Amino acid sequence: MSFFIGIDGGGTGCRALLCDASATTLGTGKAGPANIVSDLNGAHANITAAAQQAIQAAGLDRDIIQNVSAYLGLAGANVESAVTALSERLPFKQCHIDTDALIALEGAVGHADGAAAIIGTGSIFISRHSDKIQMLGGWGFVVSDLASGARLGRACLERSLLAHEGIVRPTDLTRKVMERFGKSQQNLVEYAWAASPGDFGSFAPLVFDHADAGDSNAEILRNDAIKTIETALAALQLDSTDRFCMLGGLGAKYSPHLSTPYKEMVKPPLSDAVNGAAALAVRCFRMGAVDADLR
Repeated sequence: MSFFIGIDGGGTGCRALLCDASATTLGTGKAGPANIVSDLNGAHANITAAAQQAIQAAGLDRDIIQNVSAYLGLAGANVESAVTALSERLPFKQCHIDTDALIALEGAVGHADGAAAIIGTGSIFISRHSDKIQMLGGWGFVVSDLASGARLGRACLERSLLAHEGIVRPTDLTRKVMERFGKSQQNLVEYAWAASPGDFGSFAPLVFDHADAGDSNAEILRNDAIKTIETALAALQLDSTDRFCMLGGLGAKYSPHLSTPYKEMVKPPLSDAVNGAAALAVRCFRMGAVDADLR
């Protein structure tokens, strides 16, 4: 019997789904973060742990991992050196590593034309037309990741500082943010210099909550982010018939505020990223097409 496993590895966690050749789920597992750029050793350990957990859940011997064909969608997989380093250490019989965006698209639209905006702490925009993949963004919030939680949270801190100094009009949002830092510019700036993307992203929910309540600064921040989302979507040249999904922790929060053409295109995802990875594993390895065009 052949076994296949899909791995969805992101910056906050890793999930595994073991299935047979008919894509029937046999077991699932989960472990910690699996960003192969920020922590290769940790990613390797968590990928292996999630896979072994899925194998155990299926009631199989843990050594079966050496006979499993795996498709991995991982954060950081756009860095080739990290992919090579990880590939040499994985315990699977055979594997293919791609971005977590690709498996998210596969899960959301199936093996068909479509597109997704994946917006969480980071962001990436991806489409598939006639098997041609186009990806935009995903290079980190310093220079990329439009409308991401990290970008939105950083913008929130910036606007709060501007309001505190009287450059823009303060509102409940900016006052609440400054209260977190003891109303001290110095405290906010020191926090920002040391902040991780996740630290910045922790302020994103505050922006949405205040925007929903009509806070003008929050609305400006949210609307600016929506403009960047729609700029990226325009670059993907979506067709009105495409299945288009807004994914990630912030995707659903932005969806109701898109302009009419894009809002009308949004559809619920067919499935999630780990199921997308498992489907790709079956399709890519079932016929021995390890070196074929896996997309």
